[in-house]
Amino acid sequence: MSGVPCCKSLIPALCIVFLSACNPFSDARPMMDEYIERVARVLESEAEFSTVPSPSQMPRRRDRVLPMPELEMGMLDFLSLYGCELQFVVGEKNSVMGRVMQPLNRLRYELRFIEAAQECLPETDNEDLAAELADAIDSKKASLPIAVWNATWGAEEVETLFTLAKGQYPVAAEENPVSDLALDAEQLNEAVSDLLAGRLSVDLDFAGGVQQRWQAEYRAGQLINSAVLVATRLNDATSLIRARLDERPLCLNGQPNNQSDIVKSMFFSVYIEQIQPYLSDLQRARVALLEPLARLAEIQKPVMPESFSDWSRTHLSQSSEEGVWYQLDEAIATHTQSWQQLLGQCGLRPGA
Repeated sequence: MSGVPCCKSLIPALCIVFLSACNPFSDARPMMDEYIERVARVLESEAEFSTVPSPSQMPRRRDRVLPMPELEMGMLDFLSLYGCELQFVVGEKNSVMGRVMQPLNRLRYELRFIEAAQECLPETDNEDLAAELADAIDSKKASLPIAVWNATWGAEEVETLFTLAKGQYPVAAEENPVSDLALDAEQLNEAVSDLLAGRLSVDLDFAGGVQQRWQAEYRAGQLINSAVLVATRLNDATSLIRARLDERPLCLNGQPNNQSDIVKSMFFSVYIEQIQPYLSDLQRARVALLEPLARLAEIQKPVMPESFSDWSRTHLSQSSEEGVWYQLDEAIATHTQSWQQLLGQCGLRPGA
């Protein structure tokens, strides 16, 4: 390119930016647009770009957080528990800091309350107080799914993980961008499954680090953006191919010609070498991160707010026909079939 030599006079960082801008295959949006341009060119058609739909942001936190039932114990009952660990647990909750607990700390409190109350119960001689304490334990266990929900999908940090403001998932990333987040999601799934099954001796020390990474990363939102973009552009390319299929054959009598050679060259150099590796990266990240997060939502469906259920069905579900992932799968499948039909006219069907 005639403008590239001028980079010799620029600082290296600016050169990198400039050269990156020259390469349409360095980012998802220009790569997919360039793909449409090239498909149209080799098929002697006009490139047409559909509007890429805008995914929805996760519902606001005030619409995700569930009200947590409060358990009131009379002062005399509280004082009568002197000597039990429960007294100190309840005292912590009633402190100034306890009144503004973050959801994860509130979940920890609920678990400590149940544990301390269960330990205190055998030491309680007063029958009325013992009955009240047993009721309190049952009440806390019944409301535990709400505390778990608020500590996961009700947490503020998860909004950053799913923000749509950071563009698409990176192209040809040197390292696995979701490796740590994927491990977090699996560990969190295991812990939540245990809690919801009544296995309450779960160590939640890891959960603070998970939420810190959620607040520092945004890969889930990038994956959603990419799924919508790629599905839209693949469908655009499919429309171009199908329009050609409805016209004259690319090859007469199945014999390759100059145009079919050009089409084949573009298919391998662009679709196979550029687009498909990105599709594979999306699939790996989807399986590693989005699928366990979808399970994390699904296992909490009994308490899931309706607004979140609608959002989850569209952005997390892997099978909902209205979901971005189902639509991406369909776009890839129909696009592959269209290429097979077109190249099959010339005896060049991929995989034949």
